[in-house]
Amino acid sequence: MSTIWTPGGEYVPREEPPERPAPPPPQGREPTPEELQAALAEARAVLATPVLEHIGGHAMAFFELAALHLEREAATGGEEVPDLAEAALAIDAMGALVEGLGDKLGPYRAQLENALNQLRMAFVELS
Repeated sequence: MSTIWTPGGEYVPREEPPERPAPPPPQGREPTPEELQAALAEARAVLATPVLEHIGGHAMAFFELAALHLEREAATGGEEVPDLAEAALAIDAMGALVEGLGDKLGPYRAQLENALNQLRMAFVELS
């Protein structure tokens, strides 16, 4: 799997998405005690991670999404054809998150701002 360069160092995207929880029980049926325990365990696992870590992960997901649309290859011929509209939306979403939270991002602020600026420069170069 390739990495993405960020001013804070190489970022390695997750190889596999996290395991998804069991689907909710069908309508009209009460969940089993095992299903309730599994849902509680998942909620506890989420709560064990600081919110700042979740926010950083979401910001980097926007980064990855924008980068993919900027480097998108056409279905035929392998010629690069960036999807600027889709990339712009992902960049704007990341910007809203990073710029909106500002100092609340603590130690991640500079790295996320640099990554956002990197995307914006790439977008301008491809426009």
